[in-house]
Amino acid sequence: MASWQALLIGLLQGATELFPVSSLGHAVVLPSLLHWPFDQSSPTFVPFLVLLHLGTATALVILYWREWVRIVAGFVRAVVRGRIETADERMAILLLVATIPGAAIGELFVQPLTHLFATPRVAAAMLIVNAVVLLGAELLRRRSERRHLSREEQEGDFKELGQIGMGAAALVGLFQAAAFVPGISRSGITMAGGLVAGLRHQDAAKFAFLMATPIIAGAGLLEMPQLVQQGLDGSRWLVYLGAAVLAGCAAYVSARFLVRYFRSGRLDPYAAYCAAFGAVSLLLLR
Repeated sequence: MASWQALLIGLLQGATELFPVSSLGHAVVLPSLLHWPFDQSSPTFVPFLVLLHLGTATALVILYWREWVRIVAGFVRAVVRGRIETADERMAILLLVATIPGAAIGELFVQPLTHLFATPRVAAAMLIVNAVVLLGAELLRRRSERRHLSREEQEGDFKELGQIGMGAAALVGLFQAAAFVPGISRSGITMAGGLVAGLRHQDAAKFAFLMATPIIAGAGLLEMPQLVQQGLDGSRWLVYLGAAVLAGCAAYVSARFLVRYFRSGRLDPYAAYCAAFGAVSLLLLR
C-alpha cells in the first residue's frame, strides 16, 4: 500500500477501534470499496493491522494508567496471598477470567480467522450481525428497565464493575472472542456482553476498554515477528510506526469521548450505523 493509504488506515483504525463499529471491518471493507490496488491477503497486512492495534492499546494504557498500576499490584498480592481481599485484587482476577476465552479461541482458530481479513463481503455481512447483537443487548436492557418504576430502582438493580461475578466475567470474555471476525466490534460486543451480565452502560464500556488491552498486547506478541520477518526497509517501518502513532492518538480522543457518552448514551446509534454501512457495502461489493 502507498504511504498515505497506510497512514489513513491507521487514523481510521484508531478512530473506530473503541467505537462499537468494528475497526477491523472498516479496514477490510473500505480498501475494496475505494479500489485501492494492494493485496489484503499479503502476509504483512494482518501484522500491520496488529501494529495499529498496539497503538490503540498504548492509548488505553495512558488513559487508565492509574487503574492498571492498582490492578497489576492487586494481581501480584492476590497470587502471593492466595486469596482475594481488596477491590483491586478482585478486578485483576475478573480481567484474567474475562481474557482467557478470547486468548484460547484466538490461539485455536488464528489461521482460519486470518483468512477472513481478505474477504470484504464477509466483513460487510458481519457488520450487520454486529448491529443485531448491539440492538439485541439494548432491547434486553430496556426490558429489564421496564420492570422498575423509578430511576433509583434501576440503578440499584444494575451492577457496578466490581460487583459482577466470575461467571459473568467469563460470559463477557466469550462475547469478546467473537471480535476476531472482521466486522464484529470488540468494544461493541464486549459492551453487549456486559449489559447482558447486568453492568451499567458506563461500567460495561470501561470493562471493554480494560479487557481490550491484554488481548491486543497478546495479539501483538504473536503477529509482530511475522512483520519483522518480511524484511521491510527503514522507510516502510517509519510509515507503519507513524500509522500506529496516528491510531493511538485517535483512539485516545475516541476513548475520552466514549467514557462521557456512555454515562447516559446507548448502543442504538452505532447499531443503526453498522447495519446501514454493512448493507450498502454488500450492495457495492457484489
